[in-house]
Amino acid sequence: MCGIVGITSFMSVNQSIYDALTMLQHRGQDAAGICTIDSFNCFRLRKGNGLVRDVFEAYHMQRLQGNIGIGHVRYPTAGSFSASEAQPFYVNSPYGITLAHNGNLTNTYELRKQLFKVSRRHVNTNSDSEILLNIFAQELNRFQHYPLKVKEIFSAVTAVHKQVRGAYAVVAMIIGHGMVAFRDPHGIRPLVIGKRKIADKIEYMVASESVALDTLRFEFIRDVEPGESIYITKNGKLSTHQCADTPKSNPCLFEYVYFARPDSFLDKISVYSARVRMGTKLGMKIAREWKDLSIDVVIPIPETSTDVALEIARILGRPYRQGFVKNRYVGRTFLMPEQQLRRNAVRRKLNANRAEFQGKNVLLVDDSIVRGTTSEQIIELAREAGAKRVYLALAAPEIRYPNVYGIDMPNTTELIAHGRQVEEICQLIKADALIFQDLEDLIEAVREDNPNITSFESSVFNGIYVTKDVDQKYFEYLQLLRNDDAKEIARQNEMENLELHNED
Repeated sequence: MCGIVGITSFMSVNQSIYDALTMLQHRGQDAAGICTIDSFNCFRLRKGNGLVRDVFEAYHMQRLQGNIGIGHVRYPTAGSFSASEAQPFYVNSPYGITLAHNGNLTNTYELRKQLFKVSRRHVNTNSDSEILLNIFAQELNRFQHYPLKVKEIFSAVTAVHKQVRGAYAVVAMIIGHGMVAFRDPHGIRPLVIGKRKIADKIEYMVASESVALDTLRFEFIRDVEPGESIYITKNGKLSTHQCADTPKSNPCLFEYVYFARPDSFLDKISVYSARVRMGTKLGMKIAREWKDLSIDVVIPIPETSTDVALEIARILGRPYRQGFVKNRYVGRTFLMPEQQLRRNAVRRKLNANRAEFQGKNVLLVDDSIVRGTTSEQIIELAREAGAKRVYLALAAPEIRYPNVYGIDMPNTTELIAHGRQVEEICQLIKADALIFQDLEDLIEAVREDNPNITSFESSVFNGIYVTKDVDQKYFEYLQLLRNDDAKEIARQNEMENLELHNED
């Protein structure tokens, strides 16, 4: 998962993009980057591994001059931790283009071959974002004049949609022209647009989540539609166009369960309200189907599940307590690249408040289970703190299939729910009871704010991939990129490169 932002203004945008990226930091903690266009029509770029606050020093910000810019926060979905794969990416032809991307392409192998053999373009990294940039540049290059007309830029995006498959929310800049943003025809990854009026001039901003607009006091205009493209000239003129032949809204269901901030609105849906309704649905299921459980207290596993747990406690008529204290300076565990690191991180991340566990039957509430490593460790923590019995309720159904659209969920063999019944999962994580949300209830909870969405991208739960191009061969390819061994090799290679660089 990644976060993107783009701003067109009539004053320097470096600080605004920095602030927006800090609001999107939850979407990626591996790398960050900002690119601007200065008054000489030159790109100013700074990117590197680490959090936003670590990548950008004061002297970097001073160099990022310009009234138009884009930014990106990233975590890797394909095993690479190289700073060279931090975004935005850049190509010098035509004109000069830089691009940042949230999502994952599912036909990267074919596109890479086509770019090299047919278009004679070299892609220097393993990132599908660089491939996407080169496809876009290739299509813009078909127009042999300057400047490009608005309809030609939209025509290039249309051509991208016809070649590229998968999930992508994109923001890009073209030297001498302005900023372009577009979303894949299924609208899998989120993208919103807002505006801010200063004096008699209007600034525009696109971002992965509406919370980034709120922070900078941009007025939310709307979501970018699936397949739609936004073009804002360097002079601030806004144009929009639907560039896909058959767009259909299939937003990622897991955004609402886990990734998005609760104060965001995505596709006209309040993330907070959706999570409260998840708690309502799950609480009603527990009251209906698990009457025999003797529950003394409801405790959330911080912090995505807190709103869910509050609603479950209300419905069950049981006390809600904060039983775990979270260390906010440890990264998300399922984003960590290697199993042992994830196991060690759990105890650094959470500590049990013994007063809320001693001698009690506790219902723990979490958003989901991926590998089961974290859940097993947390249940162990609860028992060590004195809990008599530990039940676990999840706001999401069983995750049985990999995600191929930009979330770094592991390959099938590492998913604890793949090929197992609920009773088996319960035994593996050593819980006294395990309760999953039903998929139908989850979908109803999310779509209540926007009934016009008839289907969500729910492949991790049901194995249905909306792009209809995912098969066993692709899973095998993905497994080579995503398994822990591959990530360990990638990390070792990066360390060796750093050592060689230091020796030089």
